[in-house]
This record gives sequence, C-alpha cells and structure tokens, in this order.
Amino acid sequence: MRESVQAEVMMSFLVSEELSFRIPVELRYESCDPYAVRLTFHLPGDAPVTWAFGRELLIDGMGGPCGDGDVRISPVDPEPLAEVLIRLQVGADQALFRSSAAPLVAFLDRTDKLVPLGQEGALADFDTHLDEALDRILAEEQSAG
Repeated sequence: MRESVQAEVMMSFLVSEELSFRIPVELRYESCDPYAVRLTFHLPGDAPVTWAFGRELLIDGMGGPCGDGDVRISPVDPEPLAEVLIRLQVGADQALFRSSAAPLVAFLDRTDKLVPLGQEGALADFDTHLDEALDRILAEEQSAG
C-alpha cells in the first residue's frame, strides 16, 4: 500500500546577496521509498525541478551543518530550528534556498508518523521497489542514449 505525506512550503530562492524571491516548494515523502524526501521547486518561468535526498539528511540539517555532496543543509543561525539553508549543487551550478524550520519540522513529524525513523528497512517490499526503480532508470537512460 502506497502512502504519502505532502506539504507546500514557501522558501526564499537566494539568487545573490541582494536578490531573492519567494517560491512554493512541494515536499513529498512516500512509504514505498522510505529513506527519501522529495522537494519540487517551482521557479518562475521554468519547469518544476525535483530533488530527492535522504530524509535523515534533512533531519540532521535542522540541528547543524550536514551533507558533503550535491545537497547541503544547515541552520542559518547557531540557534537551531529557526531557519534553514538548503544548498543544491550540480557541477559548478548551485542554488540556495532559505526556509523557516517550523514547516519542515512539521512535515518531518508527519513522515515519522507514517514510517518511524529507523523503521524504514522493515517495509517488506522496499528491495523490490528499489530494484524496479533502478530498472526503470536504466531503461530510460538506454532509450535516451
């Protein structure tokens, strides 16, 4: 059974120190992919962009800087749970978003009620879904190339 948690959060897209604008961001968590959260950014004039990364990364980023790859999350101030920065990077290109922590914490709390943290592996069909997703991704790459 596929269950999900969704929320919409307004975040600031920080273009530069002088320029930022608020955009809606959809947050989604699905029990069939229990380790990941998805954020879909709706940038003006562009198609929506979705990033998937570990739910635990988002949780850890609320309390202190974390992430060492394409996704880095950290509190804005030393006082955790006020505002959070989410940095997404592909090669030399990066995007920086600022969000109030409260709606992210509320979203994460709802995901924990659906699949408690640490219980992700107990979902019986996770390996099957992972294999199906990997097969689908490989098939898409082969048909595109």
